Amino acid sequence: MPGNPKADPGVPQAVKCVLLLLLAAAAALPATAHEVRPAYLQISERADAGGVRFDVLWKQPVVQNGRLAIDPIFPDGCQLRDLAPPELTGTALIHRWTTDCDLTAGAIHIRGLSVTLTDVMVRVDRANGDSSNHILRPQEPSLDLSNPTAPVLSYLVIGIEHLVFGIDHVLFVIGLVLFIHQPWALIKTVTAFTVAHSVTLALSVLGLVQLQQGPVEAVIALSILFLARELVQEEAQRSRLTQASPWLMAFAFGLLHGLGFAGALRDIGLPEDALWLSLLLFNVGIELGQLMIIAVLVSLRWLLNRVASTTQLIRAGAYGMGCVAAYWTIDRTLILL
Repeated sequence: MPGNPKADPGVPQAVKCVLLLLLAAAAALPATAHEVRPAYLQISERADAGGVRFDVLWKQPVVQNGRLAIDPIFPDGCQLRDLAPPELTGTALIHRWTTDCDLTAGAIHIRGLSVTLTDVMVRVDRANGDSSNHILRPQEPSLDLSNPTAPVLSYLVIGIEHLVFGIDHVLFVIGLVLFIHQPWALIKTVTAFTVAHSVTLALSVLGLVQLQQGPVEAVIALSILFLARELVQEEAQRSRLTQASPWLMAFAFGLLHGLGFAGALRDIGLPEDALWLSLLLFNVGIELGQLMIIAVLVSLRWLLNRVASTTQLIRAGAYGMGCVAAYWTIDRTLILL
């Protein structure tokens, strides 16, 4: 990062204050910043000697040691019976019910979804072998199963939202853009980061790599803290790795971030026949969201460079980012104890 920070009195103080306020607000968000996870509702039609019944599986995300306050509301008159006691996995509260009423003839509503940032994946398995996947979002919390319209790009939307609302990943991407000024070097570094988290995302979702989510989230926060520290250092004092090969640093931390992303798909336990589609579209959604953020940041930096030096602004942003990351690191580590 060229230039002496002390020789930059021209940066508008208002811009610095706004940036610091935004970063301070991020610290007030839940420490598990990747926890904007979708809920999962599976409805399975069963035909047996007693007629047709429907088994229901409901996976409700657990955030900050409490369940996300959303609940499925079924058609009037439907009586659901427990198939098993509720099960808490640490990342989800799982309910299993059964009912004799025809769930394919009515509508399902997710109470409380409209005031959240999450989505609900809905899968319907028919007795004849047909299956369909749907997505319910805060602005569309209901699904008419008698006339369903299954969006083809459901997993793509979840990928974009998981990136945009995954504040820790966004901060890391911001750090990369602030750290690297040369376009080619930025492209190479972001590509390395993308390849790395795509690899671990695939390995984790497919069950080839299994790590507990808590430690992964703590180390992700530590990666942001490391990048923030590098940003506030004079160029000569930075680590050799970030000076000589920033793409290698991004690749190493990208492996960790991919494991964090995988939690959004793995924890809801999508059926095996939907894994490849969900994995592909979810990953593409993540990359689209990442490119959107990078485009905005690069454009903003270009505009600011035309009116003033951004050295002090970068340092202010790095300190704010470091404070948020330090808080996350401590909080996530304490949760593990």
